[in-house]
Amino acid sequence: MKRRNKITIVGSGNVGATCAHLAALKELGDIVLIDVIDGIPQGKALDLQQSAPLEGFDCNIIGTNDYEASTESDLVIVTAGIARKPGMSRDDLLNTNAKIAIEVAQNIAKYSPNAYVICVSNPVDVITYITYKVTGFESNRVMGMGGVLDSTRYRTFIALELGISFEDVSAFVLGGHGDDMVPLVRYTYAGGIPIEKLLSKERIDAIVERTRKGGAEIVSYLKTGSAYYAPAASVIQMAEAILKDKKRLLPVSAYLKGEYGESDIFAGVPVIIGGNGVEKIVEIDLTEDEITALNNSFESVRKVLSKVNNLI
Repeated sequence: MKRRNKITIVGSGNVGATCAHLAALKELGDIVLIDVIDGIPQGKALDLQQSAPLEGFDCNIIGTNDYEASTESDLVIVTAGIARKPGMSRDDLLNTNAKIAIEVAQNIAKYSPNAYVICVSNPVDVITYITYKVTGFESNRVMGMGGVLDSTRYRTFIALELGISFEDVSAFVLGGHGDDMVPLVRYTYAGGIPIEKLLSKERIDAIVERTRKGGAEIVSYLKTGSAYYAPAASVIQMAEAILKDKKRLLPVSAYLKGEYGESDIFAGVPVIIGGNGVEKIVEIDLTEDEITALNNSFESVRKVLSKVNNLI
């Protein structure tokens, strides 16, 4: 009998717990919630499991503090780490989350050597790089979530501005998951119509800027935490693409080997994501201004990465 997919989610805070909820609703597989705090993953897993008769899913969900329960996972989602507070950048989380990422990666390699890994913890491009180096996995099996989240925020703001269905906006954001991210206006469409035909440059520039500050805007409201509904939905779109081999074309933080003129770095680029993880990085034509903006974003990632090279 074929076994279900096994999904381990490391970190059972708001993002991790919401990922577990969405994965269960989509019946992507059995779920293991792991956290260092005793009782939190156990309680959330049991609570979520008890919704199964009402929601109609048949996944088994367990919570634990022991990585052994994650053995032979098909997919590991890493959300462990501290969240941003008002006034903090994603990069301010670096030292704490980098050390956590190293320990998590060591356990992933030990217990699930064949897993695919999606990193969520910030600064995500750097945490993904650490995970890739420490696990020793092939680059197609390790990826970061940033681009999908940035793109869905961008699409949301455009739909709200135009007063149209959120589903009818297609767009993507490249570069690092930070203030230098690059929303590509030329490749942004509403119902197949370029948004430059529908909105003034002033309004588009305002939306681009709001997208770049999208996470900080939510942090400023929450005060004691950061976004989790949209990040979790972004992760699960990626997870579903892998586990169902959907061949989605999504902006994902992927390992570059010369694409876009960069190597040995993780950053958001368009990729085909399917049953073999990052199956192809898609290179698109960019203007000189777009190339400059993307290179600036890559450089921002490199600056942060240089601070943790001594750890790995």
